[in-house]
Amino acid sequence: MSLGVAAVLAAIFGAIVGSFLNVVAYRLPRKESLLHPPSRCPECGTAIKPYDNVPVLGWLWLRGKCRACGAKISPRYPIVEALTGVLCALCVLVYGADSDVWAPLLFVLLLVPITLIDLEHHIIPNVLVIIGAVGALVLLLAFNPDSLVENLAAAAAAFAFFFLAAVVYPAGMGMGDVKLAGVMGLFLGRAVAPAIFAALIAGTVIGGAIIARYGMAEGRKKGIPFGPWLAFGSLVGLFVGDDLVDWYLDTFT
Repeated sequence: MSLGVAAVLAAIFGAIVGSFLNVVAYRLPRKESLLHPPSRCPECGTAIKPYDNVPVLGWLWLRGKCRACGAKISPRYPIVEALTGVLCALCVLVYGADSDVWAPLLFVLLLVPITLIDLEHHIIPNVLVIIGAVGALVLLLAFNPDSLVENLAAAAAAFAFFFLAAVVYPAGMGMGDVKLAGVMGLFLGRAVAPAIFAALIAGTVIGGAIIARYGMAEGRKKGIPFGPWLAFGSLVGLFVGDDLVDWYLDTFT
């Protein structure tokens, strides 16, 4: 199988899983079952037909409205599906269509619901963090055991860094962020350093822009929780992190 074909299949797989991740992001923080009842219109409660539930295309066919009642369906759903598909395709293009790609795929599929849930509810569910930690360790042991020590060290360092930040400034950092940072280290190894740097820069720049626009008091209310910035940094670390580390070492050492 060529890399291009594998990337296309990964994109289709990602879009399908992205549809389920929309369900996870909605139901998990509300402590609802992820499997029952089937997907339904949030306005009239009518079950969505399988042919209307095709990722991205279903929303386009229905023109963003429920077939039964005509209520608008948020464009967030096809956007998440398409974005998940793109991220899965990128994982294949960057890491190849072999065992090296399983950890990146799992990581991006966790980052999507973590970002959505933290944006809406300002929490990072422990179950997603646990799945990430266990999954990363299993995949490391199965496919890349030589990197286990390095990744454990990176996880410990990232966890400690954000734990200290949470202790010093608890209003700006939650324990969910701390635990997510540890999971980042397990997946990224040494690339967690540029990932954290990218997250801090992005959060600072956007946070500063919001405060400049609305003022300190109002800006803090409108601020974005830090989990999405950690997810953004994770993508930087996942796709270009090792290159950035190599560049830094070649340039400054």
